[in-house]
Amino acid sequence: MKFFIDTASLTQIREAHALGVLDGVTTNPSLMAKEGISGDEQVLKHYVDICSIVDGDVSAEVISTDLNGMLAEGERLAALHPNITVKVPMTRDGVKAIKTFSGKGIKTNCTLVFSAGQALLAAKAGATYVSPFIGRLDDVSTDGIQLIEQIRTIYDNYGMTTQVLAASIRHPMHIIHCAEVGADVATCPLSAILALFDHPLTTIGLEKFLADHRKAQAAH
Repeated sequence: MKFFIDTASLTQIREAHALGVLDGVTTNPSLMAKEGISGDEQVLKHYVDICSIVDGDVSAEVISTDLNGMLAEGERLAALHPNITVKVPMTRDGVKAIKTFSGKGIKTNCTLVFSAGQALLAAKAGATYVSPFIGRLDDVSTDGIQLIEQIRTIYDNYGMTTQVLAASIRHPMHIIHCAEVGADVATCPLSAILALFDHPLTTIGLEKFLADHRKAQAAH
């Protein structure tokens, strides 16, 4: 399973990259705004800056909601860097745009997916990735992990090559469950990735090893 970081923070992207486990980045307009990135030119430059850090796919989201707008924006984004993946919403025009981009060899990420039917449409249109938002489903008492499993089964049934990119991940157990049911990618906040390092028995064990080492050194 690939690890993407879900942020527009260059500091966090560098930190995740330094861990040696980062495979890509996802962003959205909300994450850009959180970093104070505004204006078309500033946003475009920021995407290039992200691509200079990460040797992997970087999802860049279109703002337009109509087909022509999505196509114009997507082509501009894709031209920025070979690693750019155009992020398109799950709408009728979004699926049409994915089909067009797919025909041109432009990578796409279909976002805001909340059902297996939506994921099936995105794959039929040729999406590179489909992004089910599992945390938001959990928020409304629906099992987000079950949706990942359902999509995985459907794609495997028909040999669909669209990658299942689990999004809206809230905590480390989301990551583990996604890996168990066969998600291709988990895009996470840095905090969720870092939490995978932690286990109290690891901390206790290391402290004991070091304490024993100090005692042995003192004995000499």
